[in-house]
Amino acid sequence: MIVQGKTKFIAAPFSSELELETVVQSNAEFIFGPDSIYLSKSVIRTSDGAGTIPDGFVVDIAARRWFIVEAELAAHSVWNHIAPQIAKQIIAASQPASRRLLTELVVNRVKENAAFREKFDDFGVSEIDIRQFLADIFEGNPIVGIPIDDVGSDLREWAQTLKTEVRLWVVRKLVEFGNPSNVIYEIPEEYRPVLDTSLDADDSTQGYRYYDVTPCQSN
Repeated sequence: MIVQGKTKFIAAPFSSELELETVVQSNAEFIFGPDSIYLSKSVIRTSDGAGTIPDGFVVDIAARRWFIVEAELAAHSVWNHIAPQIAKQIIAASQPASRRLLTELVVNRVKENAAFREKFDDFGVSEIDIRQFLADIFEGNPIVGIPIDDVGSDLREWAQTLKTEVRLWVVRKLVEFGNPSNVIYEIPEEYRPVLDTSLDADDSTQGYRYYDVTPCQSN
């Protein structure tokens, strides 16, 4: 429960996965960092042509890394839904055609949005060098980024078995007690995931953390 004066907010389930996806996309910089660019859903394909559509992709310009983003609800089965879906996305993302597609998507976003162009300017990347800069980032393996409303033991243990790095962030929905139309969302503090399987992750970052509450959307 969150208390603000006489107002009390209690945990509530997301109405759908789309609601969670919308919160993540609208507040991507608070999850993936201020120097990140979020790309909306795009079809990527395995070498045999099987298509898959992650909820998004993120390029972190400062850290020179990229993410496959899949917002999930904890109610979904790890074994029947999350694991097979992520496996297909990892394979599709490894294809050169997928990486070229993502490069062009970022380039187009930069052309359309001066704020994105400024992100590259801040790191001394000239416009003529953006494609090569992105190609170098996409040459690396993606990180699987999963914003989710809760992390169970199966999800945690599955994530730790993958060769691909996985980061899990908890995003929660809260509604005003007695007035459920007043909604706020709780997002991670300082972009920190509740689980980071990278080899160089400090042990202190593993496990649950306390979060700041950011009222990022109301209904």
